[in-house]
Amino acid sequence: MKYLIIFFSAFLLVACKKEQENVSNSTKVDSTNITQDSVKADTQNANILVDTFPFPKEIKECSCYFAKSKADFENENYIYADDAGKTAYMKLDGKRLVMNLISSSDMEADDELSKEIENENYKISVKGKKIKNEEALLFEGTLIIEKPDGSKTVIPIYGECGC
Repeated sequence: MKYLIIFFSAFLLVACKKEQENVSNSTKVDSTNITQDSVKADTQNANILVDTFPFPKEIKECSCYFAKSKADFENENYIYADDAGKTAYMKLDGKRLVMNLISSSDMEADDELSKEIENENYKISVKGKKIKNEEALLFEGTLIIEKPDGSKTVIPIYGECGC
């Protein structure tokens, strides 16, 4: 009887060690897969080229215009401009585009800005939040550009809306 208890205890110890090894191996595989997924997402981001352009001559009155950073904005290197809710201007993949805005939010609602633009080649979403303690209506946010094939580019933006 004594030998049976010792044998059974040894068997349980060996069985527990094997389970722990399997759990640690599966964790390594999962973390590797997560890393690979994020690399694939970064590769998709590289498909859309966003160029800067001067302020569009077509815009005469109220407008919103954004750059990739505050420095680019101050140097007038814009990546997006619109004429207060009707027409949007961008330079994507080397081509200057003039697109109709689908929707544009009221800037006074929670100090947030939201715009949607879409054509046959791109779906563009602009989201921003008003920067406090500034005299002009300055915004910081993101510009998301999607292609029909699922590739997507997300760009931080800094810019202004006003008349």
